[in-house]
Amino acid sequence: MPVAVMGEGVDTYKEKIMHRVMIHPASYTSCREAVDRAFELFPQNIAQKKVVIKPNVLRASTAQEHIVTNPALLRAVVEKVETLSPARIIVGDNPGLFSYGDNENSFEKTGLMAAAKGYYKNLGNTTQSLAFHPDFMPEVVVSKEIMDADIFISLPKFKTHGLTVMTGAVKNSYGILPGAQKARLHRIAGTPARFHEVIVEVFRLRVPDLFIMDAVVGMEGNGPSSPDLRHIGLILASDNAVAMDGVVARMMGLDPGALRFLQKAKAMGLGDFDSQMVQIHGQMQVLTDFKLPPLGGEAIAGNPMIQELMNNKTKVRPKADPEFCTACGACIDQCPVQALTMEETFPVVDANICITCFCCQEICPEKAMTLT
Repeated sequence: MPVAVMGEGVDTYKEKIMHRVMIHPASYTSCREAVDRAFELFPQNIAQKKVVIKPNVLRASTAQEHIVTNPALLRAVVEKVETLSPARIIVGDNPGLFSYGDNENSFEKTGLMAAAKGYYKNLGNTTQSLAFHPDFMPEVVVSKEIMDADIFISLPKFKTHGLTVMTGAVKNSYGILPGAQKARLHRIAGTPARFHEVIVEVFRLRVPDLFIMDAVVGMEGNGPSSPDLRHIGLILASDNAVAMDGVVARMMGLDPGALRFLQKAKAMGLGDFDSQMVQIHGQMQVLTDFKLPPLGGEAIAGNPMIQELMNNKTKVRPKADPEFCTACGACIDQCPVQALTMEETFPVVDANICITCFCCQEICPEKAMTLT
């Protein structure tokens, strides 16, 4: 809804948009109630439309690891959309960093394939090129099904992220890029600060129409592939990613204005995280003693000391934990700059090459890569 805001030192008013975020109690057995409420608050003109539903599918894992959007939420959203008579439903994502073939395996193992109820499609099989930000790449290839969708529904997961501090509604759109581009953009960005810029540039290629977040069981600590799980018992929803991520940041104990990707998204007119501009339907509570990644919520633009740390990349590095590492080599295969090598039976990072993209940590099936 529009609200009138008095300008400083003037008698005129300027109109801003009040964003809304739903916070609804839920479990995985009762999340359909929250989904119904989300569609009441944020109605979509779905009848006879093509609807693409994108969960967060980082990699092949079990649902019990809570690395991906839970299958129960995906199923609830699919079944809700079925009742609204769309012309066509597609469920998909582009997990992994290099191979389009990661898609089916990831959906099967997580249980998302069954939850998709036959609507799954490999979004890497049909693509189109789009102009991109010239500072990074002149153009990118994206999933054509997403670009052609009449309604695009994003199902992010409530998680931390070693590179962007948190991952949520904005970051979930990074999966519209199929295959190796995700890793190439990590490499081209070069620093965490520039990667914050990249994810917003990708997000704005096709802004989703509705966001429904799995916050029943969230992830804290060394995300986005961490064993540190946190029962939260909520489903969040919004039609604006910046507002939703602002609420998530506050729940984690962060100042959303300190996160570079939210600063950029707000500056580009993609939404607002200011608490005065966000109306919450439900009750928001800050999670006590919430564990953040090693950057501790300080990977921000306004702190010169942390900026220097990020740009020089002298402190935070991935390191394999010998207690969990099986020397499978997945981290070496997935590193976009070949910064990892196997020494005897243990992967070791070359600090002079590493760009701190944390792709190795995201893809490790044993959760053995830590950030130190």
